[in-house]
Amino acid sequence: MEKVVHIYRTAEEADEADRQYYASLSPEQRVAIMLELLDYRTLFNNGAPDRLERVLTVSKLELR
Repeated sequence: MEKVVHIYRTAEEADEADRQYYASLSPEQRVAIMLELLDYRTLFNNGAPDRLERVLTVSKLELR
């Protein structure tokens, strides 16, 4: 992937450029970017994949 730097005057201008860029990509290119980001996340997490935390909530119901 070629890395390019753009300079914008406002955050809104930069956001619009991002939207246009990602809209111009094919679905395959978008998936490739997502997978690359997932690889980086695992790399910076000491090689361990993120996992969802198990949560258990017990609620007592009133009898009517």
